[in-house]
Amino acid sequence: MQIPVATIPTTPVEVRDSRPDERPWGVLPRSSTRCVTVGGVPVGGGAPVAVQSMCDTDTRDVAKTVAQIHDMQEAGCEIVRVAVPDKAAGEAIAKIRPQIGIPLVADIHFDWRLAILAAEKGADKLRINPGNIGGRQRIAEVVACAKDRVLPIRVGVNQGSIEKDLLDKYGGNNPDSLVESALRNVAILEEHGFQDIILSLKSSNPGEAIAAYRSVSQKCQYPLHLGVTEAGPEKTGTLKSAVAMGTLLAEGIGDTIRVSLTGSKTAEIEAAYGILQALGLRRRSPELVSCPSCGRIEIDLMSLVDEVQQTLKQLKTPLKVAVMGCVVNGPGEARDADWGIFGGKGVYLLTRKGELVERFTDREAAQKALTSALMESEANAQSTSVALTAVS
Repeated sequence: MQIPVATIPTTPVEVRDSRPDERPWGVLPRSSTRCVTVGGVPVGGGAPVAVQSMCDTDTRDVAKTVAQIHDMQEAGCEIVRVAVPDKAAGEAIAKIRPQIGIPLVADIHFDWRLAILAAEKGADKLRINPGNIGGRQRIAEVVACAKDRVLPIRVGVNQGSIEKDLLDKYGGNNPDSLVESALRNVAILEEHGFQDIILSLKSSNPGEAIAAYRSVSQKCQYPLHLGVTEAGPEKTGTLKSAVAMGTLLAEGIGDTIRVSLTGSKTAEIEAAYGILQALGLRRRSPELVSCPSCGRIEIDLMSLVDEVQQTLKQLKTPLKVAVMGCVVNGPGEARDADWGIFGGKGVYLLTRKGELVERFTDREAAQKALTSALMESEANAQSTSVALTAVS
């Protein structure tokens, strides 16, 4: 049985990534960094924190690599990286780049000629470690090539690339050796008058990564690419990444992130947005909040949460939806949710921004009303987005 209270509003929910005039609670102002553009995507300089990932396909397999990039782009990837281990992989960039809609980064190790080849074939950015790319003359040639094509370079250092003299100086892999290695390699590029640099200092230890990024952020103004390398499979890797990147981003440190997981690439991207959304830095997907349950619960809360989750998987609009098992405290606790559903003995409430919309005595009717409201909000938001795109 349904007891009408009010008409369900149909105004579209605001779709947004970030609001520069609205800083989330507990998040410090972003560190001042240079803005470096990667194939049209700004990194640093106050731009929204960009999400990126890396293909695990054989770059020489163009069709498979392009297909994976399309999946990653659909999931929200904004910058994608591919390995370039040999000339054939470098040549493949010329075929991959025209078929994708996001910037392409070439990951280079040891061979300076591959960096130049990747740039010539259409890469939007190079990822190198100047210390192992070759002598000064070869580095100069890579820099000259990047300058000619207005390509940025990411200086990527990690535990496995620290120079032996720094390992000896600092007693092994630690934040101090990571930071000095990074700045040493940055200085090599600066000697050639190159400053379109993005910097990463990755460790498999979240605490070490936090310390290294904190330190380097005080020593330079280059945009920082955050990451925990070799983080592990999806569950543990996501936890490690959330600890390190969440801490740093809350302190205002970090301009682009990559969650590195042993597993699905779309899972990496979902985890990255999850971290950003938890901090209020990006809103790109629905958010579900639900009570932890207690002895006052009088309904099957877990099954209701599961049903709502299945609906939210079909949506892209950044709605906040609350599912509560208490009609006493639920509405107040989820007052800022776009939509809420609250269940108790013989009654279910549907709310919108904390205001009561409808009251039900039947769970199925309440669930259907919520699903209908969410789908209509999604359709309206998407129509508004299309209209705004057409105007622009």
